[in-house]
Amino acid sequence: MDAPDAPVPGPAGPDTPAPEPAAPAGPPSGAPAPEAADPEAGAFEAGVFEVPPAATQPSAVRAPGEDPADAWSLHAAWAAPLRRRPVPIALLALAVLTALTWRIGARPDLPAFLWLGLAGTFLGVVDATLRRLPEPLTLPSYAAGVTLLGAAASFTDDGGARFGRAILGMAALGAFFGVQWLLLPEGTLGFGDVTLAGLLGMHLGWLGWHAWVLGVTATLAIALVVSLALLATRRAGRKSQIPYGPFLLAGTLAAVLVHG
Repeated sequence: MDAPDAPVPGPAGPDTPAPEPAAPAGPPSGAPAPEAADPEAGAFEAGVFEVPPAATQPSAVRAPGEDPADAWSLHAAWAAPLRRRPVPIALLALAVLTALTWRIGARPDLPAFLWLGLAGTFLGVVDATLRRLPEPLTLPSYAAGVTLLGAAASFTDDGGARFGRAILGMAALGAFFGVQWLLLPEGTLGFGDVTLAGLLGMHLGWLGWHAWVLGVTATLAIALVVSLALLATRRAGRKSQIPYGPFLLAGTLAAVLVHG
């Protein structure tokens, strides 16, 4: 809460000397200066499901003053959560990859879903922590998805039809969230959510329209349940902006485990 405004002194009279400005407060002589706060650490330590105030929520992949070339490296601001908690994130990624391998098995399309599982784990952690879906993770995953699913189509029964559904699923889910991005109030969805939706729609479309519909339905259901839980526990308000990427990824994982 802001401190109450101090009284404003009136103009000094002809016989009244103007008050000298007070010296700024500082640390005692000889005391070490306090360390500057690390904004990335503060954002991460807030917790994965902590909803920060809208005014502090970053929307760009590149932090102010960050070199554009650095935005595509693991030294970028968006990669701070991955650098700070490597062991838990590695264990989470291993669990996701193990589940995908168990469900899909030794099929030609397994590499495409393993790539998606690894990139999706990183994207979910970054978005839940910093409200970012960085292009250095999403854009290469598009190229990997098209390449790996295209290669798998040559070794899969009805592979051409599957690949066609993958492209249609990508366009359909991207358009579905793109319309929401345009029509909903600003801040409800980010364009990164639209980009991620297209990527997930590609893989769901490869598995078939039943998987695509289940992925969308599961996403909406998980988002509703988590949002209500955050409201009930007062960890978020009606105007809080909650990262949507983890819901998209969880709904897609559920659909893949059912229809993979």
